[in-house]
Amino acid sequence: MATGKAWFKVPSAIKFNLHGKMKEFITGKDLILHIIGMIGVDGALYKTMEYQGDGVSSLTMDDRFTISNMAIEAGGKNGIFPVDEKTLEYLEKAGAREPKIYSSDPDACYEKVYDIDLADLENTISFPHLPGNTHIMKDCQGIRIDQVVIGSCTNGRISDLRNAARILKGYHIAKGIRCIIIPATPKIYKEALKEGLIDIFLDSGCVISPPTCGPCLGGYMGILAEGERCVSTTNRNFVGRMGHIKSEIYLASPIVAAACAITGKITDPASIA
Repeated sequence: MATGKAWFKVPSAIKFNLHGKMKEFITGKDLILHIIGMIGVDGALYKTMEYQGDGVSSLTMDDRFTISNMAIEAGGKNGIFPVDEKTLEYLEKAGAREPKIYSSDPDACYEKVYDIDLADLENTISFPHLPGNTHIMKDCQGIRIDQVVIGSCTNGRISDLRNAARILKGYHIAKGIRCIIIPATPKIYKEALKEGLIDIFLDSGCVISPPTCGPCLGGYMGILAEGERCVSTTNRNFVGRMGHIKSEIYLASPIVAAACAITGKITDPASIA
């Protein structure tokens, strides 16, 4: 406080080379959960998680935001992507000023390098009580749940709501299931209204929350009781994170979460759509 300066250590870097393209129903949330499951919740402790490779171009900006958002769940200092045409187009539409672009040196040193074929990814779910406790869909279908939360800073963007609405349209959530939709911002809420997504959610029996962190950190609206299970698109599933210490949180993508809301159990979205 006296000097007006802050001390930061320059983090070492881990590179993730992404190749190919993800299959239908697979999103950036599945990718980052796969990575955290692979390296652990401390696998990138105080390190930069850098994403490179031809597969980056196939990721939407919202996919990249989700992946970068959850770097901290692997212990990372940050998660970064190279600037490409999608990035510049996004900035232009957002009205951002002319950016100063940085890129990695050709001879940059990395502590570790991982190669990931995006086409090999499956719907991935984090079981209680760590984001790194991951399982693929075929190994966890049928687990009964009480609640679904779709939203938060991690997966409350308009594309997330579109994905959820795509699954929920024409269906009603299972009897006894609570499904809470949380747009990330007022702007996204308005977009969802204009596109008719809110109508789809209401017709499906969902509850719409104002933009908020809400139940993600045990704030309000969706707090879990003892023994309850929730499939959530949020970023953390620690003990007591959403309520009672004996409740359980399963992290998943909005596509998976919507399918779970329809059946009342962990469900492959391909069996619904």
